[in-house]
Amino acid sequence: MVPHLITALTGPINELEQRIIDSMPATERWFRLEWMEHTPPFYTSVDIRNAGFKLAPVDTNLFPAGWNHLTPEMLPLAVQAAMAAIEKICPEARNLLIIPENHTRHSGYLSSLAQLRRIFNMAGLNVRIGSISPDVNQPLVLDLPHGESITLEPVLRDRGRIGLKNFDPCTILLNNDLSAGVPGILEDLYGQHLLPPLHAGWCTRRKSKYFRSYEEVTKRFGKLLGIDHWLINPLFGQCGDVNFATSAGMESLQTQVDTLLGKIRRKYKEYGIHEKPFVVVKADNGSHGLGVITVRDAKELVALEPKTLASMTISKDGQTVHNALIQEGVLTQERVHEAVAEPVVYMVDRYVVGGFYRIHADRASDENLNAPGADFVPLAFHHSTQLPQPGARPGASAPNRFYMYGVVARLAMLAASYELEATDPNAEIYD
Repeated sequence: MVPHLITALTGPINELEQRIIDSMPATERWFRLEWMEHTPPFYTSVDIRNAGFKLAPVDTNLFPAGWNHLTPEMLPLAVQAAMAAIEKICPEARNLLIIPENHTRHSGYLSSLAQLRRIFNMAGLNVRIGSISPDVNQPLVLDLPHGESITLEPVLRDRGRIGLKNFDPCTILLNNDLSAGVPGILEDLYGQHLLPPLHAGWCTRRKSKYFRSYEEVTKRFGKLLGIDHWLINPLFGQCGDVNFATSAGMESLQTQVDTLLGKIRRKYKEYGIHEKPFVVVKADNGSHGLGVITVRDAKELVALEPKTLASMTISKDGQTVHNALIQEGVLTQERVHEAVAEPVVYMVDRYVVGGFYRIHADRASDENLNAPGADFVPLAFHHSTQLPQPGARPGASAPNRFYMYGVVARLAMLAASYELEATDPNAEIYD
């Protein structure tokens, strides 16, 4: 279900958290029924913000890195989930090829690849790492901290299949988010499973479409729990044809920001929240925390510094930003080592397998933490002789406070499933 991990939460359980914990049987049944109708993404990570009065995902990654931040104790969960996922998709699988990002030599990312390789090795597969970068034309050995190494090998294509020299995989695991587009070498593969599919890449995905799917999911889940879905759903808007370099479309962006701030103020007034609302403006596609700004007043957009505007102009892999997502900002009340923190939850197939805290000592509770200077703190398993007692008075038992993060993360994953079904170019259409 959801592992019992120790969070940074130390205060009393609030009403929203208690409602989620008390509704565990209904929630798990609801998820089981959803997964009978929908296919989960192969693997997912979700960044979550907990403001106390609101709990919501702010980013959902379908090509997650950061696997090296999962503790060794979490590996059995990840391996078991990987085995279940592979068994559903390709039970005869023996060889698995991981295709990473093209241009990164960051030791953290390479360590994440080594952890992925380890997980699927332990799941009973032969695993090798193949690069589609034109710069990799022979095997390249890269040393990692702690004495490990990984070998990047050039990917070859022959008769509609891709692989490596003397290595023919039946399953291809993409860990490349395709921000720069779909390379021809990956198209129209014959008899091989490509996971996630090509239309999960940022060349196709739009955050605005994803959060529309998430809103649909939370409306249904909120009805199940008897709560306002706004408590688990960030409001959002989308602005097209904006050019941060020339300021074209900035008036429209200001209008959208002002409108969304007004909606948030009304919600804050409804719930008696005395915080200053804010929005986050980011590229509608792309990842890696690039081009993200916090806005508390629409007038701030006029006074943006050239350096900030430049960061908004170009996203990952040099892609020009033309469309912006305006997202309700969610505060984080959590602190780890006195730094602002947000939980990141990892899933394989439909299973929560672990997570960690992203922390940033130089950022405030209303700022983006996925930025240079961020650090990562693993979550530990809770070891207690006292099991949580359903229906017990808060504080009288040992509830799994990570459970609510597991619920919101799985809602985010389910929304990605909805989104991928809606954008699948090969979907069957029934009259």
